[in-house]
Amino acid sequence: MSEKERAKQIIDRLPDYKMPNLLLFLQGMQFDDDIDDELFCQKMYEDYLNDPDPEKHETITIEELAAREGIAL
Repeated sequence: MSEKERAKQIIDRLPDYKMPNLLLFLQGMQFDDDIDDELFCQKMYEDYLNDPDPEKHETITIEELAAREGIAL
């Protein structure tokens, strides 16, 4: 039995009066993931801004990227 199935069994046995608290808990866990994603993106952005590489702003076309990666468009 998977962990998800075990969790569903536990939820099925909980009394109805505990459901609001369980929902708050689950929403909090989801919120943590959203915060982690936001922090990861913010760190990537800051790393880019702080990168001393003078070529970091150079761009190439999608066609150049495809050719470099051996992809035919």
